[in-house]
Amino acid sequence: MVQVAGPPTELIFGDWYPALRAGELREGKTAKALLLGVPLLLGRKTGGKLFAMRDLCPHRGIPLSAGWFDGETVTCKYHGWKFEPCSGQCREIPSLTSHETLDPTKIYAGAFPCEERDGFAWVYLPEAGAGRAQVLEALPPVPEVPKFSLRFRSAHLVAELPCNVDHGIIGLMDPAHGPFVHQAWWWRSAASIHEKTKHFEPLEDKENNGRNAGFRMSSHAPSANSAPYKLLGVYGEPITTTIDFMLPNRRYETIRAGDKWFSSLTTITPVTASTCRIDVVAAWNVFYWVPFVTSIATFFGARFVRQDQETMIEQAEGLRFHPGLMLIDDADKPAKWYFALKQARLKGTGEHPLSGPVTLHWRS
Repeated sequence: MVQVAGPPTELIFGDWYPALRAGELREGKTAKALLLGVPLLLGRKTGGKLFAMRDLCPHRGIPLSAGWFDGETVTCKYHGWKFEPCSGQCREIPSLTSHETLDPTKIYAGAFPCEERDGFAWVYLPEAGAGRAQVLEALPPVPEVPKFSLRFRSAHLVAELPCNVDHGIIGLMDPAHGPFVHQAWWWRSAASIHEKTKHFEPLEDKENNGRNAGFRMSSHAPSANSAPYKLLGVYGEPITTTIDFMLPNRRYETIRAGDKWFSSLTTITPVTASTCRIDVVAAWNVFYWVPFVTSIATFFGARFVRQDQETMIEQAEGLRFHPGLMLIDDADKPAKWYFALKQARLKGTGEHPLSGPVTLHWRS
């Protein structure tokens, strides 16, 4: 993939982000990742617990990934300092003698909360200056794709995007690009464009002071010009779709047809201030007994995500020149809401951009 980084943007710390697929982490093994410009060393201890450390030794700054992990402790290659990786606590400094008074256990390498959900290793990156005890006391729930039955199938997709997280997110929620970017016999065509009316309502998250505020596209019958939705008609039940966007970067979609359901969680994760990554995890019980349904869904889903990826690579070529951009009504109203919500969270002040239910109209 051609890397053409667009302009940088301000990042939201103090939340959970997917670092990589948890299946990449076997017991006693580590892997590197980059989140919000923070270099990470992730691994799985003997017994299965995941950890995420800042990939820098606090002694001289060499990456801890250059050293060794024995399933219990991470050892720095430079001077052999050993760390318990979940807490970051130093357990040994080999150069110390009986004449030293330094207590190694009072030294900590950077370590972050790390949990496994839906096959992802989620890492909580705190705001600057937040102490470890303070972070652990106020941890929000780890995001998870909704599930509505014990028996279901699941799949995931990933794509790197050469643009900042803001462009990734407003592209994710943009309703007007579908007939153009996603033209395909199995999805929709430019000729299928028609006027749509959608109802939205605010998600204020008052119980958490608006940390994960957002908005909801209220339950509605899905677009008649999308072939995958038409397939659900075989169940003979009314089909409804609900779509939520929540800060900092999450889009949830739930499709119901009686007791049959499909749900997805899509995140746009900032890798650096100018690049990001799209991760999709989906779960469903529709067509559960159809052979190869997971492979089929993954194949078409990957093509769908790749179309977005290719478009954003082309967009990044233009963004290098810092052009003036515009947002129009009504199709771009959700993008305006996102920017207002983001600024309110970053500043800790401001009203929710939706004072109540809103109806928008556009053609797609």
